[in-house]
Amino acid sequence: MKNYKVKSPILLLIFNRPDTTQAVFDEIKTAKPSKLYIAADGPRGSKPGEKELCQRTIESVSNIDWECEVKTLFRDENMGCKEAVSSAITWFFNHEEEGIILEDDCLPAKSFFYYCDTLLDKYRHDTRIRHISGCNSHFGVKWGEASIFFENRTEVWGWASWRRAWKDYDKDLKNYTEDDIRTELGKIFSDSIIVESWVGAFNGVKSGKIDTWDYQLAIINYLNSAICISPNVNLISNIGYRADATHSIDPNDKSANIPLEEIDEITYPKFMVVDKKADYAIFNREYKLDEYWEKYNAPRKQLKRLVKSEFKRIISRFKH
Repeated sequence: MKNYKVKSPILLLIFNRPDTTQAVFDEIKTAKPSKLYIAADGPRGSKPGEKELCQRTIESVSNIDWECEVKTLFRDENMGCKEAVSSAITWFFNHEEEGIILEDDCLPAKSFFYYCDTLLDKYRHDTRIRHISGCNSHFGVKWGEASIFFENRTEVWGWASWRRAWKDYDKDLKNYTEDDIRTELGKIFSDSIIVESWVGAFNGVKSGKIDTWDYQLAIINYLNSAICISPNVNLISNIGYRADATHSIDPNDKSANIPLEEIDEITYPKFMVVDKKADYAIFNREYKLDEYWEKYNAPRKQLKRLVKSEFKRIISRFKH
């Protein structure tokens, strides 16, 4: 994969960090896309020195020394995470039917571009698949023998998708109610804590208290029964966990700087079935689900034992 030339167009989202942007751009340069879109949010007037940082960041992606069609969307004023990112992705998909999206702190593995190209092509017309993630947050746990697996969760640290999926994006979630979210997500997740956590995220976005764009994408994917593809090794490392980050500021966070691995050849699961255990493993880590139920819902554990015992009794009848 060292000399792989990417076929898909790429959108690079940048802001005020020239060093991480340079690292990500250097990997894009090795893949030599024939189409590159660069979108930059503008500086915040309340942040001294940010105008200069934003300008240096734009300069860090100016050295395009290969044959490439470049389109830019550089904002003079700050729009914020929600507006800047979502409008940039809409701009990208207004021009392209499909493509790869990278943020300025999402460092890709060499084979990330091959991975995205291959899956964008394979699932182009399969509307069950709406999202291709390059990030694997399972810290070495494998989900099956194939090089990819299927999830309901939407990871956005380095991803690819199609216009057909993004067209449903609703940055304000104006077409949905809290009851819609609780009802529909309850059909996907059996754990009420997961459902209520997403209801909370929905209300935060809807009220304007949360300035982000990715909760909306995840919720829209859930509501469309999306299947999301994830790699069984990590192809994206978030190198932006530090004090100047918008959200992820703890450099000691377990998700910071996850080592990169490579995929030489993509192999596929025998069945296109979402691995619920994979989804639950992440949510369990984030929300400490098992600890909660152990502490506050002892009868649930007793019920599990009873069901398991009854199941064994029924099975034993068929053995005789």
